[in-house]
Amino acid sequence: METTAGLTFRDATDADVDTLVALVESAYRGDDSRAGWTTEADILEGQRTDPEGVLAVIKSPDSRLLTVERDGRVVACCQLEHRGSYAYFGMFAVSPALQGGGLGKVVIAQAERLAVETWGVTEMHMTVISVRDELIAWYERRGYRRTGRMTPFPYGDERFGIPQRADLRFELLVKPLV
Repeated sequence: METTAGLTFRDATDADVDTLVALVESAYRGDDSRAGWTTEADILEGQRTDPEGVLAVIKSPDSRLLTVERDGRVVACCQLEHRGSYAYFGMFAVSPALQGGGLGKVVIAQAERLAVETWGVTEMHMTVISVRDELIAWYERRGYRRTGRMTPFPYGDERFGIPQRADLRFELLVKPLV
């Protein structure tokens, strides 16, 4: 457990599953997500994650689900997964009420530092829905670059949501960490 800028960073436990599912859902889906700028409510309906998906990340020996607390309340989270020479960054969520205040910048910087310290990786990878221009621009300001490498969106698998448009796909973003 580490404390940075009034925040406590720790690995998630089984007891955090429901809280983390609620956080991720609130940041991306439904009307609650519209309070923040990371909402996907206009392009995807349905769920963003579920308890089984969150628990799988917690239990995976190659993953960490970093949980961020302020004043004893979970305010952000992100997944770090060791994949050889790089770490994968995913399941990033900041409470919609706290978005735009710099919390996301602190969390991603801490995640990058932990990935290097924990696994000695040289890059961070992530995938972002390619039509999310504002979100991609935010990551670019943090040093990530677009690769142009796309993977299909899992249409028909409602575990990832119900697409509201036919042109969704994921683009790989990469940042050197050393």
